Amino acid sequence: MPVNNKPFDDADGSVKLEERQEFRLPKMYRVIIHNDHYTTMEFVVEVLVSIFRKSAAEATMLMMDVHKKGHGIAGVYTLDIALTKIAQVHSLAKQRGFPLKCSHEEA
Repeated sequence: MPVNNKPFDDADGSVKLEERQEFRLPKMYRVIIHNDHYTTMEFVVEVLVSIFRKSAAEATMLMMDVHKKGHGIAGVYTLDIALTKIAQVHSLAKQRGFPLKCSHEEA
């Protein structure tokens, strides 16, 4: 049996290709909280602390942005996490009787 010195040849003479996998980071999405005239500022801060894990100070500053500018970015997440957080906000707001809305957009 002849010795084959080519590193990528099999014993039968066929060429073996080196497999390379390309890894891409997932797309990221901004979760946006929208202002309304009924949801209390305290509830928005509570949502930011409990769902988005913001500190009380950061949540208060973000709540003021929402109040003054009409919306604010609560965080940037992969799509599944963004949609889960939006659903949690809407569920909690509904339980408490507030019309607070969130949306997402590609970052």
